[in-house]
Amino acid sequence: MRFLPHLVLAGLAGVAFAAAPVTGQRADDQIQPKSVELQRQAKGLMSAGKLEQAEDALETALAVDPRNRGAFVDLARVAEKQHLYGKAIRMTNKALLLEPNDPDAIAVQGEAMVEMGATARAQANLQKLQTICGAKPCPQMAQLSAAITRGPTVASAKAPATPKSN
Repeated sequence: MRFLPHLVLAGLAGVAFAAAPVTGQRADDQIQPKSVELQRQAKGLMSAGKLEQAEDALETALAVDPRNRGAFVDLARVAEKQHLYGKAIRMTNKALLLEPNDPDAIAVQGEAMVEMGATARAQANLQKLQTICGAKPCPQMAQLSAAITRGPTVASAKAPATPKSN
């Protein structure tokens, strides 16, 4: 009986900790400024073609604030430029866990799917974008539509044949 108050308090603390991720979620405008700054630096590095440094900056941005879904999307873009389409899809999945209707994440994910030959799945992403964007112009829709029309650019290229050893 004398442990009952302690058990009740422990139970309440467990409920509070379980609810913390839901109540602790930040809106995009509440992302840690250092994380946003690192993401901005990474974009500059990406445009300069310094993909490894951009990737490092984005990973640091996510270490500073794991709620920065834009950093996940940018990491996916870096992965696409490195022809790591599976990684790009994983990164966009993480962004979509934070915001399921993020048009940038959906479009980048669809582009990676096209490169992997999963055109039907990319079409599903395009339909989702059409639903999200509605009648208003949506650059992500145009971006994904162009990628689907173009088809895989790298995945379809054949690897050089390796000589067979006898």
